[in-house]
Amino acid sequence: MTRETLSDTRIRLTLEDGKEILLVGTAHVSAESVNEVTQAIESEEPDHICLELDEGRMKNKEEESAWSNMDIKKVIKENKAFLLVANMALASFQKRMGDSSGIAPGQEILSAARLAKEKGIPYSLCDRDIQTTFKRAWRMSGPWNKSKLIATIISAVFTNEQISEEELEDLKKADVMQNMMEELARELPSVKSVLIDERDRYLATSIFLAPGSKKLAVVGAGHMGGIVRTIEALERQQITTNLEDISIAPPPGKGGKILSWAFPIIIVSILIFGFVRGGSGGGIKMFSYWLAVNMSFTALGAIIALAHPLNIIVSALSAPITALHPAIGVGMVSGLVEATLRKPKVKDFERLGDDATTFRGWYRNRLLHTLLVFLFTSLTASIANVVVFPLLLKMLM
Repeated sequence: MTRETLSDTRIRLTLEDGKEILLVGTAHVSAESVNEVTQAIESEEPDHICLELDEGRMKNKEEESAWSNMDIKKVIKENKAFLLVANMALASFQKRMGDSSGIAPGQEILSAARLAKEKGIPYSLCDRDIQTTFKRAWRMSGPWNKSKLIATIISAVFTNEQISEEELEDLKKADVMQNMMEELARELPSVKSVLIDERDRYLATSIFLAPGSKKLAVVGAGHMGGIVRTIEALERQQITTNLEDISIAPPPGKGGKILSWAFPIIIVSILIFGFVRGGSGGGIKMFSYWLAVNMSFTALGAIIALAHPLNIIVSALSAPITALHPAIGVGMVSGLVEATLRKPKVKDFERLGDDATTFRGWYRNRLLHTLLVFLFTSLTASIANVVVFPLLLKMLM
């Protein structure tokens, strides 16, 4: 395979069998990227186009009514609320950048698809399903990395940071992207592996297997280096084209299942031991302390999220029960109650995209507000469990 670097954003690969692959690196909210993609397709005249997008995201981008079909209660019941929060945080961050540049997120991908249809060029969606990516990132992260992920999501939701067109164009430069990837690898190695390395492999393999003798691939600039290395390894048969190992979300680890049952058993055992050792007075004191910590922390989360007053009470009362039940989280309870007491209206779905970009919007929009209640009560209840455990042990000493 030979490689020809045409510019900071274009790389031409010529395989041993004579087939060509032109990689066009983009910043997903850049006006210049839209023009570059159009010019590349016009000048290169490829016989197949590969796009860094999956079917689900393409459908959401093409159908403005996609969000209006969402059943928030169903999402919460199926334990997909956190994934939805992550999706909305990512969407809001991209939209804020798009507002700064005047270009909708992923516009260069949609332009490439539209131009392909007009010219009769077949195209394929080469990225992995976004839900699979999020699930793998979550399940492959340890407790500390999960905490960092949650903090990152919360900061993405509430930041008002703006980015200039010049900064957007800098994101397409190889050295800038390399520095960002190295920083991500240091801070969140497991997440970097899923979001970058695995997707590099998935994208490269999909592009490599796509039909055509002259293929043009529109991908994020940060993936170009990894895609080139993977295609080279594929051609040399150093790796296989089988993607099964990264195409499904790994099942919950045994450690997580054991911990989810072990914690309630340990707490109950400590409380029982408190009654045995300290008599009814000592046992009641420990039990009351445990109730107070769980209920107060959860209530605090509901208050911070500005939950419905009745929901604050329900969340606090349900906290001790959910703390001892591995299958039911307090966030599920508080989210369902909030969605019932403040049912999302049509206008909430209509302005979902705009509301997701502002601090006020997350509290004003009933659907987003439900997700906030879920997130904050889940977070504070988890903190309560971390706080109460060592203190109960101390009371036994």
